Amino acid sequence: MSAAPRAAGSVETGGIRPWIALLEGFAGSLLVLAGSIGVGWIANGSPMIRNPIVIAMRTDGTAVLASTIMLTLGAMVLLRSWLRLGQRLHGWGPGSLRHVVRAVVVWGAPMLVAVPIYSRDVYAYTGQGRLMAEGLNPYTTGISALSNWFMLGTDPSWAENRTPYGPLFLWLSRWVVAATGAQPDVSVLLFRVLACIGVALCVYFVPKLAQLHGINGARALWLTAANPLFLISFVASAHNDALMVGLAVAGTYYAAVRKPVLGIVLVTASIAVKPITIVLLPFIGLLWAGSAAGWKRKLACWAGTAAMSAALLFLAGLPHGLGFGWTWALLDTTPGYTGYSPSGFGGQMVELAGNALGLDGGAMGDGFRKLLTLASMALAAWLVLFGNPKRVVRRLAYAFAAVVLLAPIIQPWYVLWFLPFLAVTGIRNNWQVKVLYVVVGFFVVFGAQDQVFVWNFVVLPVSAHALSYWVALAAVAYLLLLDVHTRRLVFNRPPVALPPS
Repeated sequence: MSAAPRAAGSVETGGIRPWIALLEGFAGSLLVLAGSIGVGWIANGSPMIRNPIVIAMRTDGTAVLASTIMLTLGAMVLLRSWLRLGQRLHGWGPGSLRHVVRAVVVWGAPMLVAVPIYSRDVYAYTGQGRLMAEGLNPYTTGISALSNWFMLGTDPSWAENRTPYGPLFLWLSRWVVAATGAQPDVSVLLFRVLACIGVALCVYFVPKLAQLHGINGARALWLTAANPLFLISFVASAHNDALMVGLAVAGTYYAAVRKPVLGIVLVTASIAVKPITIVLLPFIGLLWAGSAAGWKRKLACWAGTAAMSAALLFLAGLPHGLGFGWTWALLDTTPGYTGYSPSGFGGQMVELAGNALGLDGGAMGDGFRKLLTLASMALAAWLVLFGNPKRVVRRLAYAFAAVVLLAPIIQPWYVLWFLPFLAVTGIRNNWQVKVLYVVVGFFVVFGAQDQVFVWNFVVLPVSAHALSYWVALAAVAYLLLLDVHTRRLVFNRPPVALPPS
């Protein structure tokens, strides 16, 4: 597949000045760091909570509002920097990849030491490591069984919940607790190290996997790892999803270059972090079989893939008697739904319509959500069995996207699960990339206003959540209507035609 034509101001001419976008994004990341100190998630048992600067930033109303503005504005500056870097590198010539890697490093560096934002799941990881250390099974026991669990920052929603994570991540959590004594701040740093391993795997393997599909590796990495949702969710929030995705991308690459055993091992390790990537296994079997394989060879490779992966997961579950306890997360998913997911919003509409007709709207809404879940499974199965044998990774991306997007609950970082696989097989520079801009922007805005922490005794003239919302809304309006550079991304046709996906 031929490369995209180079436009004036390509990397070779030196006229694109990517360092401007890099510095702008670094400033945005510093704002996120500063804002996180005032409104990020700090464990009540953390020594940081007694620091005079932290006390001032979290108890004074003006400082809290200033922190809210810095956090939200920093995230929006990162969004603009990402968009502008893509514009400045639009020729995607030699040297582009180096600039994108620099962006990931420079923009992510301040977040390494930020207070957790957008989510405090990282504190639950410490709790699950403590359960392991005390000889309790996280698949059967909630964090509330631990003494002083609330002081270590865990969200109360985790109190009675079984862990949905795989055995590998539980053993990593146990290692973190052993190394830190469950000290919350140092534990967060170590979990960030694990997350950054996943980020590094994406940075290394996304361009290589893209190259196999005739797609520009720099652009694929820019879409995947330089976007603010990726950096905030995987570095600042320290989600274990980063390690899961990194291992999955690495495993898919090795399977695609005909190293199936290594590919199966890495994808199985991904499953052992979070079981959702079990969706990838049938496609790894197809990559092993090869594009010219008949049904007999496909069945043999599927059987071999399943047997090898099951054996590895069995061995991982032997210590501590964990077994296959993680399978509950696949069979008994979290109840409820998010209102912005297609399943959640559609279910609400069905429920309203049912109630208006005098029917049981609640049952109808639940039925609609279950129907979409079954549809996602059927679509994934269809993509496993049928489709272009030379585009297995693209089929994998569609199957993964279907499972995620048609589920009742979609957290902001869930879209990052399948984004690398779409990027390496081609996201066209038309409505496809515009949809990505909208999705990333929406979840960056949503996370900023949804996950702002303020002590309930702090008196504010305006809600921090409302302030964050209006700051983000004003920033979006500026990007769409006033900024002469970014508004062209949505309202103008792209000046450079990229190769078809």
